[in-house]
Amino acid sequence: TPASITIITLSITMGTIMAMSSSNWLLAWIGLELNMLAILPIISKPKTMRASEATTKYFLTQAIASAMMLLASTTNAWQTGNWDILELKNKFSTTIMALSLTMKMGAAPVHFWLPEVLQGTTLQTALLITTWQKLAPITLMYMISKNIQPIILTSLGILSMIIGGLGGVNQTQLRKTMAYSSINNLGWTIMIMAFSPNMAIMNIFIYIIMTTPIFLMMTNTSMKTLQNMSTTWTTSMTTTFSIALLMLSTSGLPPFTGFMPKMLILNELITQKLTMLATLAITTSLISLLFYLRITYLIMMLTSPMTTPSLTKWRAQNQKSQPMTMMIPTALFIAHLIPAIPS
Repeated sequence: TPASITIITLSITMGTIMAMSSSNWLLAWIGLELNMLAILPIISKPKTMRASEATTKYFLTQAIASAMMLLASTTNAWQTGNWDILELKNKFSTTIMALSLTMKMGAAPVHFWLPEVLQGTTLQTALLITTWQKLAPITLMYMISKNIQPIILTSLGILSMIIGGLGGVNQTQLRKTMAYSSINNLGWTIMIMAFSPNMAIMNIFIYIIMTTPIFLMMTNTSMKTLQNMSTTWTTSMTTTFSIALLMLSTSGLPPFTGFMPKMLILNELITQKLTMLATLAITTSLISLLFYLRITYLIMMLTSPMTTPSLTKWRAQNQKSQPMTMMIPTALFIAHLIPAIPS
């Protein structure tokens, strides 16, 4: 009903804003809980066993992460007498809090729930989980990044990059592929958080700009597997071409938008004399490039642009997609703004 949709939307929005704007751990925790409880009915909306399973997995992992978050903030308050987010000074508390926020956003080594939850729900919900749901935990990690030991953030980041790359290689389900793509990108975000938190925020926002039109086009054409993807030439050549380019952009190939944050991150690492870390990061990005190129090859090289009396034509729905039309050029061609970004 419209009333329940309004309440759920308001709760998701208010929960995230509350968590992002609070300076007290208890208020941030309440915001994250409100957000988590509001998204559960959305995940379980398709009345299938997969959706119920995805909802249960999402609830359990988020509840465990919330418990860890309370443990870390309570331990810190016990030691320092302070609930302030910026005053998280205890080493035990910062480590537990970093793991809790990593679990909340779905980065390695506690990423197991993300591909399963995305696979069990609709494409619109998958978009919500991979974009909006990451904002609050990343903001909280940004606020405490100065207090977390760099080795912890770097290890979590590199692990996410490796698992995100290797996990996506053998996938045929697009939602699971996008989940591993998200884990890979979170790896870059968490790794650079230790050295340049502002760059980490820029990286995640550019990822959101790139991944949103991909999910919107997948929703428009009911595209769920690589097999679906290879038949989209028959219904919409523009959509097929755009998804192929967006996949290359997300992989970080120049001259697309996705190349910009990766180049700036590598530049920052080398400036800070972390050449080995930069080499490791770029090697792991080659692994993820493998599955992006595989998708692009499947779409653009294997099927010729011809019309066919195929029975898959029902998948293309005539929908007005002005926001998507505006987002695609942004997701592809803003890399040329690099000289305008202050160092």
